[in-house]
Amino acid sequence: MRRYPFFALIPVIFVLDRFTKALIMRDLPLLSEIKVTSFFSIVHVRNLGGVFGVLNESGYAKYIFTVVPVLVAAALIYILIRYAMGKAKTFALCLILAGALGNIYDRIFYGSVVDFLDLHYGKYHWPAFNVADIALTIGIGLLILLELTGAKDRQTSD
Repeated sequence: MRRYPFFALIPVIFVLDRFTKALIMRDLPLLSEIKVTSFFSIVHVRNLGGVFGVLNESGYAKYIFTVVPVLVAAALIYILIRYAMGKAKTFALCLILAGALGNIYDRIFYGSVVDFLDLHYGKYHWPAFNVADIALTIGIGLLILLELTGAKDRQTSD
């Protein structure tokens, strides 16, 4: 049962993602920007494509980036429930699942993902992102790190 506390991350991150996106949609008109610092802004943009706007112009993007994440989320749920694994890997998969669910929700109910965190410096500009993207990025990064380092992750017991 010790691995299940990590599952609490999923609704917490999902609710935080929904809450922040709801504030943006309510309080900031689409394509608006609030400059916070010289390198950070709060914006209201919609992403029709994949992560960081990949395939944003494709007519199939809406379908691809809704169906594939739903299948991945279903697979992650199965893996998390079915297989015992180490704490770090469980943590990473829970982050990925939470982020995926946040962006899937947007695609199903709004047809696009709400992004609002915007980093830029001079001519360099990172695509806008959201709380779900942060969870996805940290989770995927942790999985990659675990694989590259060959770290032995202590298994949790059911």
